[in-house]
Formats: sequence, C-alpha cells, structure tokens
Amino acid sequence: MARTRVGFDSAGIEIAAHLYIPDSPVVGRRPALVVGHPGTGVKEQTSGTYAQLMAERGFVTLAFDAAHQGESGGLPRGLEDPARRVEDFKAAVSYLTTRDEVDPGRVGLLGICASGGYSLAATGGDHRVKAVATVCTAEPARQFRFGADGSQDPAVFQALLDAAAQARTRAARGEDPGVLTMFPGTAQEAGAVGGEHGIEGWEYYCGARGYHERSAKFLTWDSVDKMASSDVFRAVPLIGPRPVLQIIGERAVTAWMAIEAHQAVTGPKELHRIPGASHVDLYDKREYIDQAIDKLTDYFTTHLDK
Repeated sequence: MARTRVGFDSAGIEIAAHLYIPDSPVVGRRPALVVGHPGTGVKEQTSGTYAQLMAERGFVTLAFDAAHQGESGGLPRGLEDPARRVEDFKAAVSYLTTRDEVDPGRVGLLGICASGGYSLAATGGDHRVKAVATVCTAEPARQFRFGADGSQDPAVFQALLDAAAQARTRAARGEDPGVLTMFPGTAQEAGAVGGEHGIEGWEYYCGARGYHERSAKFLTWDSVDKMASSDVFRAVPLIGPRPVLQIIGERAVTAWMAIEAHQAVTGPKELHRIPGASHVDLYDKREYIDQAIDKLTDYFTTHLDK
C-alpha cells in the first residue's frame, strides 16, 4: 500500500490530501473511498488510520484536510463552515474520478464524527456517490446547539451567538475578533464540562493519545453563527435508494445524532453498534477500529461492486 501526497481544488481553495493505493494485483480499476476527519482533526489522525486500513482491504482511499484547516488552504484559519465542508467532499469525489486507478462508477464516502454528518449531506446532493458510511456520526451544528449528549442548556448556545456577534462587530471596526478556544487547559477541566466524553476528547486532541500539531485548537467566531443556520441532516432523505451504514460505539453519548439521521434515511440502512466502545474509542483503539473496518469492508465490497 502506497501513500502519496496530493492536492485538489475545492471551490478555489487548494485541499491537501493523502492518497492511499493498494499494491495488491487487480484486474481493471478499483473502487474508491473519500475519508473525512472529525471536527478539529487532520488527515494524519483517525481519518488517515481508516484510509490506510481500507486501502489494505483493496480500496483506493483519499484522506483530506478540510478547507481552512490542517495543511489545506483557506483564510481565515480555523473556519468551520458546514456548506464549505460538504463542498470539500464533493470536490474530493471529483478528484478521484480523474485518477486512472479509480473506477469513477464505484466511489463511496466514509465520514468520521463531524464528517459523518457532512458526508451524509454530500451524498444526498451528489449522485456520483454510490454508498456512504459513517463512524460515530456527529453533526456539528446540533452538537453546538444541544451538546454532545443532547442535554445542553439552550442558554449556552445563545451565549456563543452573543460572542460571535460581538466578534463580527470587532472585525468590522478593524479590531482583532479573537477566536473560540475549543479545549480547556487540562483533562480535568474538560471533564467538568463534558464528563468522560470531554476527557477523552481532550486526551485525543491535546494529550499524548492522539495529539497532532496541525489539528485545530480553535475555531473562528463566525463558525458559530454559520452553524446556527445549518442542518446537514436535511439532505439525508435524498440519499435513497442508495444505502447508508452508520457505525457507533455502544457507549457513545453522541449516538442520538446517528439515530436521528438513521430515522430520516429512505433507502437501505443499518445502524451498527460496536460493543463496549465510546465515541472517541473509535478514533484510535484498534480493538474497536478493527471491528469497524471488517463491517465497512463487507459493506463497501457489496455496494461498490460492479
């Protein structure tokens, strides 16, 4: 399996990506997958892990950094724009259709965490995508509005919108608008806000468990009000009759979002639970990832067949 650095255009922004190509012999072109990273993640973290493992199973895979994040272009840095993120997936599909190794009629999407929501929306609007799968689906706008477990006090998001409005005013006056810091200083502080899920997220993004220097530790304030008017699940009913597979951890507090999306699917669908796994466990713990990879391999082998 070979990994190559590549780039492609997404609505005028250069996207940085890693292309994984299996080295096993094959007759003809291969099926291919676009693999999207979790919110604030980069292609060198969990999306790269899944891309590599799926390439070892015979798929050409493309793991990319979202526009405005990682090694991809786009200013301001740290922007999280749902419409932009969906467009990145479609641009990645376009890139794969130009590769000689890829059968353009056998392309699927694999979204992890935030990219789970974005990949569902991209599939709904792009008929070149033949099948979509997600791992620990999250929808960033819902998570900001309602919290990871769905129980957040509405006043929290209203306060964020206040801060976003003030930041826009500062920017209009030529002042520094500041940024929204995504993680507190310690795992204990993260736990006080988000419980076990908060601690695991801090350990992955800020600690030795999964730290990468390019993963986003902040978002621009206008990311917040862009998410306020976004609902990427609106496109889910458009996916049918194409299939949807969602894989979630049995202990994931975010599972309510995958369940909501599952209920909106109009075509073939499956919600598959990994016993014992939390949301973040499916980022990096091989005892859970390997189960997900087996399920994904069977699913995409079936639905990206000639």
